[in-house]
Amino acid sequence: MGIGALFRIDLTRSFREFSCSTIHFMSIVTWSFPTTIVFGAGAVTKVVDHVKRVGGTRALIVCDPGVVKVGIAARVKAILEDANIVASVFDAVAPNPVEENVFAGVEAYRALGANVIVSVGGGSPLDAGKLIALKTTHERPLVDYDDATGGDAFITQNVPPIITIPTTAGTGSEVGRSGVVTLKANGRKTVIFSPYLLAKVAILDPELTVSMPSRVTAATGFDALTHCLEAYVSLGDHPMADGIALMGLELCAKHLEQATVHGKDLEARGGMMKAAMMGAVAFQKGLGACHSLAHPLSSEKDMHHGLANALCLPAVVEFNERVVADKLDRVRSIFDAKAKSCADALRALRSRIGLPSGLGSEGVSESDVAKLSAKALQDACHQSNPRPCTEADLAALYRASL
Repeated sequence: MGIGALFRIDLTRSFREFSCSTIHFMSIVTWSFPTTIVFGAGAVTKVVDHVKRVGGTRALIVCDPGVVKVGIAARVKAILEDANIVASVFDAVAPNPVEENVFAGVEAYRALGANVIVSVGGGSPLDAGKLIALKTTHERPLVDYDDATGGDAFITQNVPPIITIPTTAGTGSEVGRSGVVTLKANGRKTVIFSPYLLAKVAILDPELTVSMPSRVTAATGFDALTHCLEAYVSLGDHPMADGIALMGLELCAKHLEQATVHGKDLEARGGMMKAAMMGAVAFQKGLGACHSLAHPLSSEKDMHHGLANALCLPAVVEFNERVVADKLDRVRSIFDAKAKSCADALRALRSRIGLPSGLGSEGVSESDVAKLSAKALQDACHQSNPRPCTEADLAALYRASL
């Protein structure tokens, strides 16, 4: 047997040993793409290292009442205080953040004399934390920073450091460079985007997601799925984003149902945290019509963003079929090779994880369509949809999703 053969055998054995170790013990690992990402069971304890690394001595913990209720906010605060870092909890963040949440957070930041923000929770606190950080140093009205009107040009690097700790697996906001907030000036969910809003580190600890109820797990997981799918089929040429999106879809196919049904399965919880993070990295390429439909459902009907995506995605997939058939067939094969179409595979998964089959069950009716579709047209996400959308198209997609 030659040296090359011996080397290959050793590699195989080493890989198997490492794989078993990873599965059973979920070692804490660190990635960078481009945010530093710390992943693994128990990773939340590393927050002290990274607060100190960015020079933080006084931390504002941005979260929502749910994070406080399950005890995660208190845990993070205790970890910081045990390391002599002054910490205070700000939990006045709505499920769909509004600008008043941001202003109140800025007041809390200044009252504490904070020099770092630690955002803990789902997409809402993570987004709010970025915008609180922005407004501590940027004086323009929030509407001036609207990405749809070129507001990113007004955002400079003078933003305090942000550390993100997700407790859900959906938005991927922990590694995203944008915050979403509903503004009075334009009456819609507004994306504020800049590389300067990237977290210095994202800490992904699957143990923090086991308290999520099954319906929230399902809805947030469908958000991650939608990010990956829409990024993959969106306009443009970005092979790295496509590859990340496809792997994210595979993780969703493998882990979403298991995480929903068996919430204490850390491997499934970790798989969905990876999928959510990868979706947010991938959608730098672009999103699509589903997100343009979902955003008004949150601002007008106060619907959970992931649920809105889950209810609209199959209709959008059918709308796009004629222009990206090959890509959608690849997605179909990832979720259910026996399904007749990608949309059918998504509807079946949605049903298995206990989500409703249409917007009607969530209080949306034909009388809402005109207002919703007008706002959806104003949303920039559909501009990268593979098939162009008119207002009439968006209205038809709402009707198809009822």
